[in-house]
Amino acid sequence: MSLDVVATLADLVRIPSVNPMGRATSGDIYYEHRVTDYLEQLFRTLELPYERVLVSEQRPNIIARVDGDLPPEQGGKVLMFEAHQDTVPIEGMTIDPFDPKIESGKLFGRGSCDIKGGMSAMLGVVARLHREKPRGRPTVVMACTVNEEHGFTGATHWARAYAGFEGNPPTSRMLQRVPDATIVAEPTSLDVVVAHKGGVRWRCHTVGRATHSSQPHLGENAIYAMARLLPSFEKYALEVAPTLGSHHLCGKPTLSVGTIKGGISVNTVPDRCTIEIDRRLLPGESPETARQHVIDYLAAQVPNVRPVHDEPFLTSFGLADDCNGTLASELAAASKLHGGRGGKIGVPYGTDAPRFAQTGCPTVVFGPGSIDQAHTCDEWIEISQLQAASEILYDFAANFGR
Repeated sequence: MSLDVVATLADLVRIPSVNPMGRATSGDIYYEHRVTDYLEQLFRTLELPYERVLVSEQRPNIIARVDGDLPPEQGGKVLMFEAHQDTVPIEGMTIDPFDPKIESGKLFGRGSCDIKGGMSAMLGVVARLHREKPRGRPTVVMACTVNEEHGFTGATHWARAYAGFEGNPPTSRMLQRVPDATIVAEPTSLDVVVAHKGGVRWRCHTVGRATHSSQPHLGENAIYAMARLLPSFEKYALEVAPTLGSHHLCGKPTLSVGTIKGGISVNTVPDRCTIEIDRRLLPGESPETARQHVIDYLAAQVPNVRPVHDEPFLTSFGLADDCNGTLASELAAASKLHGGRGGKIGVPYGTDAPRFAQTGCPTVVFGPGSIDQAHTCDEWIEISQLQAASEILYDFAANFGR
């Protein structure tokens, strides 16, 4: 069976799979299970073996497999494709997020660029490999995971399933060893991302004492306390973080305070104020060490304020470029052969890739579309890039390991 990657992408855009991003929400646009249902039916139609594994409520990973000439159980090569099923929220969009309109060579809709376009390109390769069965092909495992946008839990769960965890044997029926290479789908404009930053995110609270605003002297204003902390956060971001190292492809580490919340009403002295911090890490930096460095700096700068720092709600190592050079060069060559730029680059954002690289697998990030269109109010992808990506990935997969 052949697979039209444009039609497949349109189908996927029509199916909401919005990540609530930690918010308490309800409704039929949230979570990934409807996309998983679609993928399950597709794999059945293609007559491919697959497994569906629940990671958390309404959030299943699904993995399919196309056997190569020599199955991995007999020593054959394994190439893994991975794409996440979730999208960011739709607030502020200026187009119908789930109506995949095509105009001027672009397909519009939430997830079209990040990353249902890359997923569709990979699905097209899987279907074509199964149909054409080129001689010498590897086994290709297609992993469609959940919750990339707010925690990487699907990728973490899947890596543990095939690589084992804490001395336990692998639990996956589709794959029971580390692949020989992994390509993670993200919008890279057909360049090959060989390195990217990691991140650690956590909440910081100041605690006061509530009272009626007509008698503020009887309380302790948590917002004022947070206001005394914020200049030190800004100073750390501007003067300290840039001195903590650099990477030749990813630049310097960064820090940003992204949200602030406090108080229950204008006539109540607030007893709590909360901010969320995003510290971006260089490849090789430890999330725990980076977070503690910020906490210790604040304590030294503002000793009269004693904030409460929660444990991180997101941690991710960066992707290093020290063991994926051969994979990157071969994929870049395939990209150039089919009209892509094929550069080997570093980027400041994070992906699922470090979860797989940590198992010892050479891993890169690649896909159609530009990060400039990801998460935007009118998200879109160029159809020509979508189709080119599928050709590039097929060419690479068909010749992998020869």
